[in-house]
Amino acid sequence: MNLVKTPRDSEPDDVLETSMATVASALSEPSRVSILCALMDGRAWTATELSVVAGIAASTASGHLNRLLSNGLIICLTQGRHRYYSLAGHHIAGLLENLMGVSMGTPKAPVSSTPVCLRYARTCYDHLAGELAVSIYEFMLHENWLAADGSELTLAGKRHVEKMGVVLNSRTRRKFCCPCLDWSERRFHLGGDAGSALFTLFLQKEWVTRTQGYREVNVTDSGRVAIYRLFKLKIT
Repeated sequence: MNLVKTPRDSEPDDVLETSMATVASALSEPSRVSILCALMDGRAWTATELSVVAGIAASTASGHLNRLLSNGLIICLTQGRHRYYSLAGHHIAGLLENLMGVSMGTPKAPVSSTPVCLRYARTCYDHLAGELAVSIYEFMLHENWLAADGSELTLAGKRHVEKMGVVLNSRTRRKFCCPCLDWSERRFHLGGDAGSALFTLFLQKEWVTRTQGYREVNVTDSGRVAIYRLFKLKIT
């Protein structure tokens, strides 16, 4: 017996497909992509700042921001007379990071002009990304601090990171620990709440500093010493 789909049966799929196409359309404009990439640093930006980053007029930026808002990709925060925009959450950051990876893997993609310093260490929303983050992740795997699939910290891993001073949140609603595909390295770095907590420690200890307005992360002299001591990674 053949089952025939009625219009009502197919409606949920149609709604999902239409929603996916709408989100994809919102991501199809280069200026909007520039805005989203800027927001990947995890901070809130004003419309004026985002218009400068995207290289467009403030009025044009306003229209793009409304489009991104209506599709749930960003949120708007009001503080006094000022309005600030940020990504709608970690899931949007993950979507963008995966999209970057797919784009870099396209055979016809142009040669990347991303600065070497950005490739070495940068933010991926609220955690560390780039060559340094990938090397730390691989060290943690090698030392059995992480499960083989990167989905959780082992008991030894929890003990080591807590000894460093990392504050883990066992009640987090997001993934506690997960591998995040690094778009420039094509390998994984540490994501989830554990990745965020590790990066927070790096900032608090001033082992790394952030470049205002950019995703670039710089390793300090004390950071070089600490990272070598903790992860056996020599930074020149």
